[in-house]
Amino acid sequence: MGPEKGKTVNTIPNSPAKLLVTGGAGYIGSVCAARLIENGHDVVVLDDLSTGHADAIPDGCRFVEGDAATDAAALLTEGFDGVLHFAAKSLVGESMQDPAKYWDGNVVTSLRLLEAMRRTGTPKLVFSSTAAVYGEPDEVPIRETAPTRPTNTYGATKLAIDHAITSYAAAHGLAAVSLRYFNVAGSYRRFGERHTTETHLIPIVLQVPAGERQQVQIYGDDYPTEDGTCVRDYIHVADLAEAHLLALDKAAAGEHRIYNLGNGTGFSNRQVVDTCREVTGHPIPAVAAERRGGDPAVLVASSERARTELGWQPQRAELAEMVGDAWSFTQSRLPA
Repeated sequence: MGPEKGKTVNTIPNSPAKLLVTGGAGYIGSVCAARLIENGHDVVVLDDLSTGHADAIPDGCRFVEGDAATDAAALLTEGFDGVLHFAAKSLVGESMQDPAKYWDGNVVTSLRLLEAMRRTGTPKLVFSSTAAVYGEPDEVPIRETAPTRPTNTYGATKLAIDHAITSYAAAHGLAAVSLRYFNVAGSYRRFGERHTTETHLIPIVLQVPAGERQQVQIYGDDYPTEDGTCVRDYIHVADLAEAHLLALDKAAAGEHRIYNLGNGTGFSNRQVVDTCREVTGHPIPAVAAERRGGDPAVLVASSERARTELGWQPQRAELAEMVGDAWSFTQSRLPA
């Protein structure tokens, strides 16, 4: 689906480059890799397939099954113009139960990747960070100047990587951009969201009309919001991919730029369920449950800096479009 009438279309530069995409068999990485290929780039996907899927690797790229911590170094000796780093452990609950897995899988891996980039003179890095680095914010929408106070190990590891990137940019002239965002939704062409352990609300809700669960739980209905449920920021995966392409072009030697990405508004958990009902035509039973500890009432990121400096404008900001695309992908994978 194209952009709505009257919206500014993102201008994606088309200067072909050789790029390494770590985690390119995952949800966001596969969409970004596909968009890079469509824009004429020479793409190599590196993924160990621990959470990614072989059938999500885009056509037209070279695939190397391997680990970003150990196999990226040999690959980068071939000569690359940049790296887009998506490979990461990303389950918040698991990060609190098994922190070593996250400090090693996220931080140590990224440090080894940065060292490999330094040794080979690879000039550009776009890092898939997270707005979870801010923890529970004092103000919303959250700007890049907000204090970073992650409340879980996952967010802490991503923040540590951001600090490391800043050091490498200052010391070695790396041109780097980190993109911080909350909830990603929707699908792009044949690429969509499917996790072995699903923690994201939209795909969980869509499991009901897909026949994979009976009902959904809404954690807390007494928050100080319009309908009493938590409000969260959602961004379409295709819009997110375009931000990565723009960031790659804007990365400047010796600088580490950080941008928050959001759709400019937030949607409540109840709105998400209602929209899923409208899109699927299924009643989707929902029951209220106790609040989860540490869940702030509202989390919405400001993307003002990204809009101004990257020229990025979300084209698919309507919740119904995100849900519709996610549902189309879900249906495409249901048994005939």
